[in-house]
Amino acid sequence: MSSQQSPRREPDADPRLPPDELERLVVELAQRAQIASQRMAELSTRDKNAWLLRSAERLESARPQILAANARDVERARGGGVAAPLLGRLAISESKWSDMIAGLRDVAALPDPIGRVESSSRRPNGLEVGRMRIPLGVIGIIYESRPNVTVDAAALCVKAGNAVILRGGSEAIGANRALAAELRAAAAETGIPEDAIALIPQTDRAAIDTLLRQDRYVDLIIPRGGPALIRKVTEESRIPVIKHDAGVCHVFLDASAEPEMATQIVVDSKISQMAVCNGLETLLVHRDSVALPQVAKALLEHGVELRGCARTCEIVGEARAVAESDWGAEYLAPILAVRIVDDMDAAIDHIRRYGSDHTEVIVTRDYHNSQEFLRRVNSSTVGVNCSTAFADGYRLGLGAEIGISTSRIHHYGPMGLEGLTTLKFVLRGDGQLRE
Repeated sequence: MSSQQSPRREPDADPRLPPDELERLVVELAQRAQIASQRMAELSTRDKNAWLLRSAERLESARPQILAANARDVERARGGGVAAPLLGRLAISESKWSDMIAGLRDVAALPDPIGRVESSSRRPNGLEVGRMRIPLGVIGIIYESRPNVTVDAAALCVKAGNAVILRGGSEAIGANRALAAELRAAAAETGIPEDAIALIPQTDRAAIDTLLRQDRYVDLIIPRGGPALIRKVTEESRIPVIKHDAGVCHVFLDASAEPEMATQIVVDSKISQMAVCNGLETLLVHRDSVALPQVAKALLEHGVELRGCARTCEIVGEARAVAESDWGAEYLAPILAVRIVDDMDAAIDHIRRYGSDHTEVIVTRDYHNSQEFLRRVNSSTVGVNCSTAFADGYRLGLGAEIGISTSRIHHYGPMGLEGLTTLKFVLRGDGQLRE
């Protein structure tokens, strides 16, 4: 190419806008989303389901173009030195594609929460008091890597009667644009306001700064990503934030844990999907448990590096010494921290100190201990004798999920349709007056 020729622009790259134009773009998206949200709140279940099903059809038809855009995203990310776990999140695999399409249809099949009256009661004067589910309004979702979030988030927000503003990571811009274009086209075909599904098409991080200032138009911000993103959004947003933070998940093998069950649960929790927030990151083992050798052997056979405390290293010769920083690490990789503890109190103390309020599981045959663990551990999902991988909207019957909230205000844990609604009081009388 001669020096006089313009450089070839990548198909999914975007020219950087001047700051004033970028701000104007984001503000206009927010304004239009707010107008669309008013219409969204009035749509019937039939209208919303029609959009969900048409979106699934359009995405299937556009699959070759979408996957090609995703392949370009992955190639650029790999060339830019993006770590392997993040590349895993970025790539749309066969299973991710299937889950994404199934998620749209699953959400269409879910009951519509909007308009449902709950907690109805009658006052002594005959006045009926109830609470009705209504949309939140406009939801801004800021996320990294995973392009399937574009579809999952839009599906849930629209079914719950909200408008959504999507700001995905720069590494997934090509796939996100392709996906959003199909979702908006499906809206135009089914009578849904197109502006209810908005994607910020610019990768400039200043777009996030502008979005976080739109408290006049946006009702909620949901960040999904690494610690730096969560911290930035939490510190700078003028809009209420529900965090979907790191997943430092634990499994505790109680003294009575059966080695075979313990092995299956730990391996599934760690191996099934390592680059996700519900993956196991720390294994805690009661000092009287006999399960660790079998569990460690299975993990090592799966290529998992074990980083253990001194007592762990004595039992598992292949384990390397753990560092203090390992206890609070979200590896998203074939690495597992292992600690032997004296009792359940010590296990719970460890979870409270190093955990991220995501998911914790106890493996035990002691009913009393199982109930104590459920009562005392207050992470967003707590289980007995099951994989941490069940902390997932699909697995818990929510259809697609926005993510897993580690904020205790408004909603806690896997966030489906009801997490994207709120309640208003509705009063029904026949002339009652306050006297």
